[in-house]
Amino acid sequence: MSDIYDHSPRDARGAPHPLSQYRGKVLLVVNTASKCGFTPQYQGLETLWRRHRARGLVVLGLPCNQFGAQEPGDAAAIEQFCSLTYDVTFPVLAKIEVNGPGADPLYVDLKRERPGLFGTQGIKWNFTKFLISRDGRVIERFSPSTKPAALEGAIEQALAAPGG
Repeated sequence: MSDIYDHSPRDARGAPHPLSQYRGKVLLVVNTASKCGFTPQYQGLETLWRRHRARGLVVLGLPCNQFGAQEPGDAAAIEQFCSLTYDVTFPVLAKIEVNGPGADPLYVDLKRERPGLFGTQGIKWNFTKFLISRDGRVIERFSPSTKPAALEGAIEQALAAPGG
């Protein structure tokens, strides 16, 4: 796996968003969608962000339209939806692909580091979550059905770990 901090997915305006700016922080990377049964998880993700960001948690939303075409909007529509519907203030980046030949390199590495059930490397649905330590290691992968509040303990542990 390449270093997590070598990745620079695009932000909502198309500019590089280098993950190196988060070195030393705990990251929660989530592929999101605005028209999914799990979309209300935006609220829980925002709660985690507000509760723990001062201690070093960064939540990153990466919209994806690969599952049931549940993220059809452009960056402006996604940003407006997140802001108006869930008061999202954590970074929501540009729409990406998480599976297949067009998969963003970040997701290629995340899936390689923490495959899904039975060793499958694909992302099964929106709101799959990856928790990454302060030193850039993927600690855990959480299924779409795992509610953000259920990550509280793992996030607390990651934040308490000295340097990693």
